[in-house]
Amino acid sequence: MEYNILAINPGSTSTKVAVYKNLEEEFTVTIRHTVDDLKRFERIFDQYEFRKEVILKTLEGAQIDIKKINAVVGRGGLVRPIPSGVYRVNQKMLDDLRKELYGEHASNLGAILAHEIARLIGDNVPAFIVDPVVIDELDDIARLSGHPELPRISIFHALSQKAVARRFAREHSKKYEDLNLIVAHLGGGITVGVHHNGRVIDVNNGLDGEGPFTPERSGTLPAGQLVRLCFSGKYSYPEIRKMITGKGGLVAYLGTNSALEVEERIACGDDYAELIYKAMAYQIAKEIGAASTVLKGNVDAILITGGLANSPMLIKWIQERVYFIAPIYIYPGEDEMYALTEGAFFALKGELPIREY
Repeated sequence: MEYNILAINPGSTSTKVAVYKNLEEEFTVTIRHTVDDLKRFERIFDQYEFRKEVILKTLEGAQIDIKKINAVVGRGGLVRPIPSGVYRVNQKMLDDLRKELYGEHASNLGAILAHEIARLIGDNVPAFIVDPVVIDELDDIARLSGHPELPRISIFHALSQKAVARRFAREHSKKYEDLNLIVAHLGGGITVGVHHNGRVIDVNNGLDGEGPFTPERSGTLPAGQLVRLCFSGKYSYPEIRKMITGKGGLVAYLGTNSALEVEERIACGDDYAELIYKAMAYQIAKEIGAASTVLKGNVDAILITGGLANSPMLIKWIQERVYFIAPIYIYPGEDEMYALTEGAFFALKGELPIREY
């Protein structure tokens, strides 16, 4: 049987939409939203009706008959911590996302848009999410931070990391559940996951200030200095939050979140830009090295993915520091639309269980 699957991935200023027949892409587009489009909405949740109409008009303009869609899959947002898998969008999930119980993020719209559009198509059309960022498979020992009031939390690029890990396993005729992998997603956020027998047993919280610094996030900061800064009276709470996520990393040091721009500056002889970019690679390599100790050095492969995996310069600097740990495989880009579709496809075929939230 053939399945027509609509995938929706909302970002802060864009909505990616794709239609697949089974696992073959038939249509894809990134719909850009201007500041003027979005500034009238007080909350991200308030954007869903606007984004839904834009998606439907885009599909109509591409002459795609939504009545032929068999399932709609959306990017998973900030729901409660759950195990990896494909989840049917249900009322409990929608309620939690609408109330923003676990945080506000554009990805929260994924399940809501999938549900709304699936309902338009027909009562029997399911809406799914796949591997949201809050997937939690941590070992208990990995949850300890050093203080019981500050537990380590699993927030990472689960969709991307799981998809790349499974792809590697297929390419090498192995089962994901039989492998020990370190997977590094390098993008606007950077997360390094320890994949042991199909579970991510340790990973840095890439959203909230842990791990390497990134194009726009500060990563792990010196705790004492951060506390003093918080109580210095120089900054408000929102300003401190922006230092951690949004205006940290490359933005703080170099005034840009564009790796391409940084590399152009390096090519023009900017030694400071080179130092900062090298420091980011250095911290990524340290995180990979730390991850290898979780697996006691028994690492089958290191997989590097995400948008920054397209940078030969950055990858070279990382490889120079971690090559001795395990073979390194590069999977540039994110391929999130395919990963969403793949989850929905195998769920429809009955090869993956459909979980209830």
